[in-house]
Amino acid sequence: MTIPVEPFNSNTAERRAVILVEGRSDQIAVETLASRSGRNLASEGVEVVPMGGIHAIGQFLTRFGPLGDNLKVAGLYDIGEEHVVRRGLVQARLADAPLSRAMMEDLGFFACVLDLEDELIRALGVPTIEAVIAAEGDLIAFRILQKQPEWRSRSAEAQLRRFFGSGATRKWRYAGLLVEALELDAVPRPLRGVLKTVP
Repeated sequence: MTIPVEPFNSNTAERRAVILVEGRSDQIAVETLASRSGRNLASEGVEVVPMGGIHAIGQFLTRFGPLGDNLKVAGLYDIGEEHVVRRGLVQARLADAPLSRAMMEDLGFFACVLDLEDELIRALGVPTIEAVIAAEGDLIAFRILQKQPEWRSRSAEAQLRRFFGSGATRKWRYAGLLVEALELDAVPRPLRGVLKTVP
């Protein structure tokens, strides 16, 4: 089944590149960092495309890569799903097997250790993130989660990942806020790398 993608809506540029990400929160993070770096991706012809799950990557690589629109493609993925991305890159004729992680980075695909939220949590540190949460009026909700029996003994980093992943829109809302809180010299390597791939 082909997953539909909205048409590229830019009045100033033709689509020349796509950055493939798993979901909407990743899209927000990439677009927020681009904006903070002084870039306007739409005017550059670069679109960040959420795939609705990494297992759809083969379809998107085929659609946008050399077998389809022949655009520059780049992307973010989680290390635990690296085999899915590697297979998609080979099947879409973007590379030949065997394909190492370094070779995938050369193609513009960068791995997050757990996920992008984990990368942002480690880059910012718990005190900074708690300050962001407090500014949004959510610190009490986070403290309640920390006191739950199943989370009480877990690390603060794990608790934060769970907190951001709960609720209908919390992950989306905090993606941009966390990137806004970053020092630009402390941007996680995958996030920095994927944007550099599409200058």
